Amino acid sequence: MGAHKAHLVDPEVAHAAQVRELTAAGVLADPAWRAAFAAVPRHLFVPFFYTGRGAGHERLWAEDPDPARRARWLRGVYEDTPLATRVRDGELVSSSSQPSLMARMLQALDVRDGDNVLEIGAGTGYNAALLCHRLGDGLVTTVDLDEEIAESARAHLAQLGFHPAVVAGDGARGCPARAPYDRIIATCTLPRIPPAWLVQCRPGALVLAPLSTGLIALRVRDPRFAEGRFLHTPAYFVPLRGASAAPPGAAGGVPYELLENDRFQFMLALTAGALHPREALDLWRSEDRPGRERFGVTVSADGQWSWLDDPQGPYVWPLGEEELQR
Repeated sequence: MGAHKAHLVDPEVAHAAQVRELTAAGVLADPAWRAAFAAVPRHLFVPFFYTGRGAGHERLWAEDPDPARRARWLRGVYEDTPLATRVRDGELVSSSSQPSLMARMLQALDVRDGDNVLEIGAGTGYNAALLCHRLGDGLVTTVDLDEEIAESARAHLAQLGFHPAVVAGDGARGCPARAPYDRIIATCTLPRIPPAWLVQCRPGALVLAPLSTGLIALRVRDPRFAEGRFLHTPAYFVPLRGASAAPPGAAGGVPYELLENDRFQFMLALTAGALHPREALDLWRSEDRPGRERFGVTVSADGQWSWLDDPQGPYVWPLGEEELQR
């Protein structure tokens, strides 16, 4: 009897339970976002996902004839975890982000009524649907490099009556036809901030984007300058396709136990190409093992820099370049 009941997972019950869990976790404190998550069911945007890695991945989907596998699909959809939604040649190319992280990012985006928002990385369309519920279709633009992914997101959104601008194109170029924007949110990891985004922002706009393994919140002063700090929240996303990959940091001279230290790995990735791993380790220890929120980024016409504590130094590093700036 118990096994039979396990097959009868109700989507509405699972959805409501997830909203309660996110609320209890404190990530849906804003009533507007709580209402959006309650109104937008995740399972409509993730009709299938993959488990496992590489050639060993398994596809779980909503229409599986086996009720036990359908139940596994639905339980997976409403777990607070990222889901692999597109895998090609063993490589992950698109995913549905962890719902609690999505909620934190939307809260940090600090949108207000009437804000025009650009999302980079349409994915399944789930995040765009939440934005549409909060702001209205006409104020949401979402971009994805892959036409197939964009079309799928468009179809998922239409199921709930949402019709934002879903654009197939290079997210690094933004979407000038729908500018200017008050907010830009990226759901893919970047090596640097694309300059085109600043040009498409209103003064005072906010750009929230994954960089290294953190979330940078940049306030845009004008088309040539933006600056801000990282949130304390870790963030791992599929890389932005169409942009060059960030240079990997070698781990020579770093104690093995620190290779799994999340905060140190963030600094190591952020300063790759500017600090040798041993230098990064010495600085991290001397500065009392700083967390993400002590780091920031400056974007200007002269280049892009990451920094520790103060954009004026003494610890300032060029993003994606070779020499340390002091």
